[in-house]
Amino acid sequence: MSQESKDSAPLSLTTIATDAIRQRILAGEWADGSQLRQEALSRELGMSRVPVREALRQLEAEGLVNIEDNKGAVVSQLSLPEIVELLRVRVLLECDVLLEAIPRQSSADIAEAEALLAKFEIALRDKDISAWGILNAQFHMALYRAAGRDQTLAIIEQLHNRTDRYTRMQILLTGFNDRAHHEHTRLLELCKQKDAISAAAFLRQHIMNAEEALEAWYRAQAGQQKTSRRKKITARTRPQGHGQDLVLTAINPAAGKYGALPGEASLRQGLFFRRQAG
Repeated sequence: MSQESKDSAPLSLTTIATDAIRQRILAGEWADGSQLRQEALSRELGMSRVPVREALRQLEAEGLVNIEDNKGAVVSQLSLPEIVELLRVRVLLECDVLLEAIPRQSSADIAEAEALLAKFEIALRDKDISAWGILNAQFHMALYRAAGRDQTLAIIEQLHNRTDRYTRMQILLTGFNDRAHHEHTRLLELCKQKDAISAAAFLRQHIMNAEEALEAWYRAQAGQQKTSRRKKITARTRPQGHGQDLVLTAINPAAGKYGALPGEASLRQGLFFRRQAG
């Protein structure tokens, strides 16, 4: 075996390990915070721990894994503010890329997006939850690829990977199935019409709709948890012989929207698309 082959072998194994572990994370096989043991992964993948260790480092760079002292690698976990931040970065990058992509989209690009949308519809109908986020990302990337901005597309792909689990949760828990398919269909139609400005404005609202649905669900969950805790407290502190609860503390309502982006009102109205596409 040549020296060049020897040098490339570990990289190939690292790539195989990275792709396999990434796919299992995106499919939801491991919950947020789950520990990823190198020894077990090495055994499952049929390789030494060296490429697995390198794969975990690569996934840490992508934001899918955290490597913690005295614990090793764990599946990363995002707070709601962090998810919102990533979605807003998606808005900024994806709308800009779509503006450049639409004038250059070929019939093959549109056909690929249509095929992926059909698969996405089947996955929604069959409740194939593990496929939702992957097909969603593939559909979006099919629309952006014509822009030819490989570095930006790589960043967008990482953003999709980091928010994939939460996209699936948002669709599943907020009854977003029909709306997600309708919005994707509308976005594709605008691309077919070569209406870059309207498509970019619609894409922005599409991503912001996902943000708002996630926020509403998180706030509802927080409210339920506070109500449950309050009931437990009042049950423990109810004065003997009295029919009314002893109120110990006021429950603060969940905070509203997170800090607005600069010019948020204008952005929401699509007024930031001032330059012409093409």
